[in-house]
Amino acid sequence: MSEAPASGPVSAESWKPKHNPWLIAVVVTLAAFMEILDTTIVNVALPHIAGSLSSSSDEATWALTSYLVANGIVLTISGWLSDTLGRKRYFMICIAMFTVCSFLCGISQSLGQLIIFRLMQGFFGGGLQPNQQAIILDTFPPAKRGAAFGVTAIATIVAPVLGPTLGGIITDQVTWRWIFFVNVPVGAIAVFLVHLLVEDPPWEKEKRSRGIDYIGLSLIIMGLGCLQIMLDRGEDDAWFESNFICIMALLAFIGILGAIGWLLVAKKPIVDLEVFKDRNFAAGCIMIAAVGAILYASAVLIPQFAQQILHYTATWAGLILSPGGVAVIILIPIVGRVMKVLQTRYVIAIGFIIMGCGLFYSSGLVTTINFKTLVIMRIFQTASLAFLFVPISTVAYLTLPRELRSDGAALFSMFRNVFGSIGISLATAGITQRSQVHQEYLSQWATPLHQPFNQLVAVYEKALRAMGHVGATVHDMAVGRVYLEFRSQVAVLAYSDVFYYCAIVAFLVVPFCFMLSPKVGGAQGGGGH
Repeated sequence: MSEAPASGPVSAESWKPKHNPWLIAVVVTLAAFMEILDTTIVNVALPHIAGSLSSSSDEATWALTSYLVANGIVLTISGWLSDTLGRKRYFMICIAMFTVCSFLCGISQSLGQLIIFRLMQGFFGGGLQPNQQAIILDTFPPAKRGAAFGVTAIATIVAPVLGPTLGGIITDQVTWRWIFFVNVPVGAIAVFLVHLLVEDPPWEKEKRSRGIDYIGLSLIIMGLGCLQIMLDRGEDDAWFESNFICIMALLAFIGILGAIGWLLVAKKPIVDLEVFKDRNFAAGCIMIAAVGAILYASAVLIPQFAQQILHYTATWAGLILSPGGVAVIILIPIVGRVMKVLQTRYVIAIGFIIMGCGLFYSSGLVTTINFKTLVIMRIFQTASLAFLFVPISTVAYLTLPRELRSDGAALFSMFRNVFGSIGISLATAGITQRSQVHQEYLSQWATPLHQPFNQLVAVYEKALRAMGHVGATVHDMAVGRVYLEFRSQVAVLAYSDVFYYCAIVAFLVVPFCFMLSPKVGGAQGGGGH
């Protein structure tokens, strides 16, 4: 701290990192990529984990819940932890302990052990994304942040896409334990490179701890922890028909509302809500919440549809998502050039319109859909993210004061992840609810009193007899086949409805793009103030 000259403001303005900023961006993104990958890579391995650790599939989902609960809480308070421990030190602790916890998850001998280690993994992983963004904000001048956030987009967008694919391949070819072991060499390399390349700027070294805001911390832990448990367990426990889910919902409401009220009046709040006075940051949080909800929901829906309805393996279901990730990587540099000539708010509006159109196209699912068409649907969905993540990230921080960047990065990441969980839960619940609606409607036609039903049964009877089946059982078998087709049609219609609703959400966000300052980006703003 004594190294900072007395002329603080001058020193702050003239400070530049000692090492290549792009190398720093790649290194800090490597750590974030590893953490984000872990949020989705476990999904396809849950049946294998349950079988290996002698537990039910329902119990195994706590391996996801425990991670999300700890992760969501720490995302919010990571700015305070960064100020208390020092940003570089805290970032290195998070990487190192995330790596250690990954190894411990891999050697777990019981479900209880795995849940505890996943809880620890989520706790340390929660500090990686906000610190990555804060480091990039301080490493690059405003004019270059758009390109720098293009690097971070690879972690934020491509990692959730690759997670199910990589998880499926590792689980099918080796064992589920290696989805955790692969983090060990990556984490070790990341710790070494961060120690070597990253440094705290003068204004970070001069920061003092705000002290411990016990009330704010307790309310955040209760609110976000209960919210994550409610979202993750709601579908399995029949939502508000369960007393447990009702209690979690009440505690989440009290915790979140209480935390907001307390943080607004506390002298030294654990999270500074002053960030929301910045119009660009507030609008950016609304938009990144919508992106997170739709991104995570669609990333679950497509593989789930492929596995449950089309009976794809985990590997092939994951492969549907991969080309979309490639499309994003190709488009990000192009969007970066567009941002130089077009106002950022127009770029973001175009992104949401493309996303809405892609989701609307995806609502045309049929039972005979092939792999190629599913890949094209996913590419259309994912391509829009190139127009969204980088521009939204750039504009959200553009006018935010330097002293609020740590809290801003923490809250920005929290909005994306928490609303991602909300998106997954609502999409899953939507599939169940719309299936019931379509089943009730279609069942009135699935009766011998309806002639087309009898004709379809007759077609199946003829086919079964051609295959060598004889006797009275042929009719029962034919009715069974028709019933399976009926169930399949119901599910397809339900998935189509949810994609349609996601499209409506994407279109509804477009007006929020015009909350952004017209002087941001393009010929007027040039990427600066």
